[in-house]
Amino acid sequence: MKSIKTIAASAVLAAAMSTTAMAADFKPAVIFDMGGKFDKSFNEAAYNGAEAFKAETGIEYREFEISNASQREQALRNFARRGMNPIVAMGFAQAAPVEKVAKEFPDVHFTIVDAVVDLPNVRSVVFKEQEGSYLVGMMAMLASQSGKVGFVGGMDIPLISKFSCGYKQGALATNKNGEVFANMTGTTPSAWNDPVKGGELAKSHFARGADVIFAAAGGTGLGVLQAAVDENKLFIGVDSNQNHLAAGKVLTSMVKRVDVAVSKAFMDAKDGTFTTGIQALGLAEDGVGYAMDENNASLVNAEMAAAVEAARQDIISGKIQVHDYMSDMSCPY
Repeated sequence: MKSIKTIAASAVLAAAMSTTAMAADFKPAVIFDMGGKFDKSFNEAAYNGAEAFKAETGIEYREFEISNASQREQALRNFARRGMNPIVAMGFAQAAPVEKVAKEFPDVHFTIVDAVVDLPNVRSVVFKEQEGSYLVGMMAMLASQSGKVGFVGGMDIPLISKFSCGYKQGALATNKNGEVFANMTGTTPSAWNDPVKGGELAKSHFARGADVIFAAAGGTGLGVLQAAVDENKLFIGVDSNQNHLAAGKVLTSMVKRVDVAVSKAFMDAKDGTFTTGIQALGLAEDGVGYAMDENNASLVNAEMAAAVEAARQDIISGKIQVHDYMSDMSCPY
């Protein structure tokens, strides 16, 4: 007859073997969109989320970086065929491929970030970008000496207009006589990775008197940042905390917790708690916000910080209603 110690040891060993087997069977994957995983913005936030999951669990993940549009569907299908689950697809442009491939593999869990795919095996994570953009619009106008600020977007799509419209609303709520210049970089996916054009647009804003520019343009934003540094103006980053890219020249960053969306999708699937449907994350859910750290502390005084924090609370309570461009495809500001 086996002793109690032997039985206990066997149980521990069996549990350890079961955990190891589960980790071996669990194969998460993420597909980055155009611009590359080290764009210091949207894709890199996703990469950081995947890395955080790996650091916490010790479980590896697979990844793929899209370099042309035709690869989206191919990458999704290849990962699904190879047993990857869950598969996280980054960006609105992956909506149609996710919809098609998710129907082919109903037992695979998919997550798409920045778009909605209404299928029983898909989690759609979207953000209330207009809320975070309102706050950095306020901060831009509060920091401006000229009363003129700028916005440079990437690809001219409704999603980026959400950023632009929220930014304008926050800026003009702070200074009704102020001016907001806004341009999109282009109408094709190359608009996400054109720092030269981004720099040119930023310089045109500076020439018209703007002294703070918010860029929601992926890798193109790095050109906007460089122009701000060259012209001794201020830059506002997006998606990831970009304050450190040029300390003293980055007023703040409108952060979007893409990292949390990715790590949570992986963790929920690992824990057997993965849910589908739409998750809309705003200020109340800590899905968007603005970044404060040692790199921009000297640029944001106590009065500015208090005003922006008060507005944050008013947006959460509903006292301030931030217009959502997606609601009617217009921006009344």
